[in-house]
Amino acid sequence: MIKQDGRWLTVDWQTALEYAASGLRDIADKQGSHTVGLLASPHSTVEELWLATQLTQALGSNNIDHRLRCAEFTSTPGKVRWLGMPIADLSVLDRALVIGSNLRKDHPLFAQRIRQAVRLGAQVSALVETQPDWAMPLHAVLQADALDWTQALASVAAAVAAEKGVEPPTGADKNGADAAATAIARSLLSGSAKAVLLGNAAAHHAQASSLLALAQWIAEQTGARLGYLTEAANTVGAQCVGAQPQKDGLNAAQMVQGALKAAVLLNVEPQWDCAAGDAALQGLQSAHTVITLSPFKTNLDISDVLLPISPFTETSGSFVNAEGRLQSFHAVVRPLGETRPAWKVLCALARMLGAEDLDFDNSQQVLARALPGVLADGLVNGGRLDNHTDAPVVVQRASVAPVTASIYQLDALVRRSPALQATHDGKSAPRRMPLPSVPIPAPASHEGSQP
Repeated sequence: MIKQDGRWLTVDWQTALEYAASGLRDIADKQGSHTVGLLASPHSTVEELWLATQLTQALGSNNIDHRLRCAEFTSTPGKVRWLGMPIADLSVLDRALVIGSNLRKDHPLFAQRIRQAVRLGAQVSALVETQPDWAMPLHAVLQADALDWTQALASVAAAVAAEKGVEPPTGADKNGADAAATAIARSLLSGSAKAVLLGNAAAHHAQASSLLALAQWIAEQTGARLGYLTEAANTVGAQCVGAQPQKDGLNAAQMVQGALKAAVLLNVEPQWDCAAGDAALQGLQSAHTVITLSPFKTNLDISDVLLPISPFTETSGSFVNAEGRLQSFHAVVRPLGETRPAWKVLCALARMLGAEDLDFDNSQQVLARALPGVLADGLVNGGRLDNHTDAPVVVQRASVAPVTASIYQLDALVRRSPALQATHDGKSAPRRMPLPSVPIPAPASHEGSQP
């Protein structure tokens, strides 16, 4: 579908692709490639995300990002943040500290494994904003306003330092440990199989790098492994294929602040997926050209082209899970109507814009180009999985609270499920997408809702 004179017109694929490519090329030529960018959901497949990088490069731009809900953006060339251990090891932990996660709702499968460990005697502690309900007994809970998490985690570091008789990291007050922090420190200093795990809110925090640096110091001093629980199905895969700014590229927050003249949105609904919420939608309204790739009729107010792509059930593709394991899948049903796999659409657009050597017959061929370093056992090259940081510890009150999505607001599919929205979690979500009482006809895309 394309928008002309404020009206949406249903057209054939070739017309829509040529219209989209022409609009992107025109902006890049006249306004500069630095004014063109792409926002991609980390729920997109490895193949889609890699081709998204090829599309932006064909336009001469480095503006691409999947870190939609982050508040701090640091450059970590070549490093891929991950769980820090095999998923199975969560079940046999002796000690764990979970930072900034509603574990039971954010990561229910991980929560089940950690629950198994607790049944075997593991001690699990938490640094959270509100008292957690994880359906398991917790050893110690350090409650603090999310804006003050660096201070709270620094108090745990100070308690570890006091117990070991060593100097705490810079910024940690030697006398700043309270009872909960001391209990966490003593727990981590005992046992053998230990982990310090950063959740979604920690990853999206305005002081995410300081939280990581403090967690790293605590892990090193206590002999624990350090890892991220990861937000989306393909958070690790998105990093592996470089779906984030290169060189002087704009990050997700900068792109939705009105810096773009042309934007491509891959499975992204800005007001729901971006940290800025409605402000992100308003920021993209200033763009001259917006191309949306989605299984749903969405972003109609800001888009000029809507390209109907298949959801994961109707296409083949791959994800890289939190432990760095490649997981490929096939379509289980035929694509609906005129929808097309996103990898094919991105490939066609990239070729139209001058990208070379992108002739693929299937998604497996795309995968071979996207992740040439995947090992025979299906794991991403271990040298790339790295949670180490050299960031300094800055202990101060954050300027903004971290933005996270509730369990049934995380992506476009669950947001449109009446059954999920009717649950307690769906009804209590801070921001709920309104569902239409009558489905919107969609001759060229899936039936969906207009935000």
